[in-house]
Amino acid sequence: MAAIPAGAPAALTPEQLQSVRGTLLSPRRLKTEVLAGLVVALALIPEAIAFSIIAGVDPRIGLFASFTMAVTISFVGGRPAMISAATGAVALVIAPLVKSHGLDYLVAAVILAGLFQVILGLAGVAKLMRFIPRSVMIGFVNALAILIFISQVPELIGAPWLVYPLTALGLLIVFGLPKLTRAVPAPLVAIVVLTLITVLAAIAVPTVGDKGALPDSLPSLFLPNVPFTWATLQVIFPFALAMAFVGLLESLMTAKLVDDITDTRSAKTREAWGQGVANIVTGFFGGMGGCAMIGQTMINVKASGARTRISTFLAGAFLLILVVVLGDIVSLIPMAALVAVMIFVSVATFDWHSIRPATLKALPKSETLVMASTVVVVVATHNLAIGVGVGVLVAMVLFARRVAHFVTVDRTVTDVDGVRLATYRVDGELFFASSNDLYTQFEYALAPERVVIDLYASHLWDASTIAVLDAVTEMYRHHGKEVTVIGLNEASVLMRERLAGKLGAGH
Repeated sequence: MAAIPAGAPAALTPEQLQSVRGTLLSPRRLKTEVLAGLVVALALIPEAIAFSIIAGVDPRIGLFASFTMAVTISFVGGRPAMISAATGAVALVIAPLVKSHGLDYLVAAVILAGLFQVILGLAGVAKLMRFIPRSVMIGFVNALAILIFISQVPELIGAPWLVYPLTALGLLIVFGLPKLTRAVPAPLVAIVVLTLITVLAAIAVPTVGDKGALPDSLPSLFLPNVPFTWATLQVIFPFALAMAFVGLLESLMTAKLVDDITDTRSAKTREAWGQGVANIVTGFFGGMGGCAMIGQTMINVKASGARTRISTFLAGAFLLILVVVLGDIVSLIPMAALVAVMIFVSVATFDWHSIRPATLKALPKSETLVMASTVVVVVATHNLAIGVGVGVLVAMVLFARRVAHFVTVDRTVTDVDGVRLATYRVDGELFFASSNDLYTQFEYALAPERVVIDLYASHLWDASTIAVLDAVTEMYRHHGKEVTVIGLNEASVLMRERLAGKLGAGH
């Protein structure tokens, strides 16, 4: 059972903790949501600016995108308390388009990506999540924790020496304060304390303001100035499709992670099309698009204890207020405070149990290999979608290889009315990986006059198996043997009747 956030009555179930109405009626739970939203907003500012730089756009584009994404998804999303904003994964996808065609084409691609996500969501793409193995999920989480940590390293390299004791103090607060009290989120305390120290002592260290200029006005409607032609579609289509898939994958994986942490279930289909709606809205406000953010979501859910849509909405609302109204104050926040918060998130996100010697010893080597391959590819490419794709592919190959070895063929020879009869009993699931060497499991030239192939304990899954079975029976007939196939279940019979004799030799 997931831990109940600070201040929440112990009798409430995890599902009840997600109630917006119940939270609004509970001052303690509402305080948790408000403070969580504030902490996330503060952490979003340098992240959004950094992702804007990666994408090659003005920092305001990333900040406004984070505002519109968070506020929109708080209403239309299917996973309460999850944070969506401008992300590095999307920034990496769109950077080449911005460089070659500019902002207007970027916005057009964001809107098209949102449409793709709505279509994919309504088509049930979220159901594909069940095909992602647990080992890939663990690899995804661990890789993300590593990426969060790595992203903070540049802030510590070549920095003024005072950055290091400030970061250490921030880490002491975020790790130590929860052991004393959870009344106030430790990350917020760390940010406030370190900001006061640097301002009052006039300490010159890198601040949020050094990352880029903050906007001084509200976002406005933006219609991309691109020709509505086939040529334009050819330019933006591949980028929009890549954004749609990367965004959905990262969002659905994040939703599943939050489900596990909070011991609740979320509406994955709604989350999928909700991300699309959020991107469409973001596009029409001139934003760079985005998806769910695991780092900020972990701050919201794990570090701050938020559970409802209120925190998601307030994260976006506070972000806008902070950068537009209180930009001069926010710009004074030392990066050391946010580095400490993100390192804490990294440590909290990593599944340390998965790398314990006892766990690794107990797990099948194939599971460990899948997890490791996911981590390595994600860290190497800085692309969660590619890493998860490779992890799933490795899991499929290893599973097919393992299942292929479960097929056995037993041969018995008997006399029936003076005629020798060879019976081959095949046990196991027959598909391309297990049936390709099935042809070699039979004796042909020296076989008795009659041969029976008993498939009672098997199932024919694909055309490869039908082709191999055709080849086996044809070889027996070539040697003048009478061959009979028995024991097929109904589905296998229908498949064989439909495909038998139409697939060639099969070997």
